[in-house]
Amino acid sequence: MVLERSESELLAACRRGERDGFRELFQLYKDKVYSVALRFAGDPAEAMDIAQDIFLKLFSSLADFRGDSRLETWIFRLVVNRCLDHRRRARRWIPLGDGFWSTLRAGGDSLAQVLEDERRGRVQEAVNGLAPDLRIVVALRYTEGMSYDQIAEVLGCAPGTVASRLHRAHKLLERSLAHLSGKGGADV
Repeated sequence: MVLERSESELLAACRRGERDGFRELFQLYKDKVYSVALRFAGDPAEAMDIAQDIFLKLFSSLADFRGDSRLETWIFRLVVNRCLDHRRRARRWIPLGDGFWSTLRAGGDSLAQVLEDERRGRVQEAVNGLAPDLRIVVALRYTEGMSYDQIAEVLGCAPGTVASRLHRAHKLLERSLAHLSGKGGADV
């Protein structure tokens, strides 16, 4: 599907209740919304639930969008708020190592692939272990490639706050993942 409308035309079509407008808006943002939700939640099913909630909220509250920011910024603000709400409500623990054991049981993978999958899983666990305000900054920066200014606009804070949160996240990740690189991490 080729997206040819400007943001204002797309908004007007959605506000008029045009199905094609909603479809176009969904196509435009579905991958980005799901990607941020997945990076935040760490679980595809939870991410899908969050993304569905976002689009229900988005379609029901388009009339509330005042245009003070870009539509994309407003949508990411909805995603961030929903992810934080979801985390507050769903404090549940995922057993560590389940992914590793299922990978070992699934034959045919080389040892190098198993080890790489384990490393990737540990990095994701470390990111999931960050405080929500740090995790969402990491997700927006590295999943969506947003600039500090864009993240600041989405979160409603100063770019310096974004830089500070990313710095703290990097330090915490460096400390918790030091064993993967062979560094001690105690002096960090």
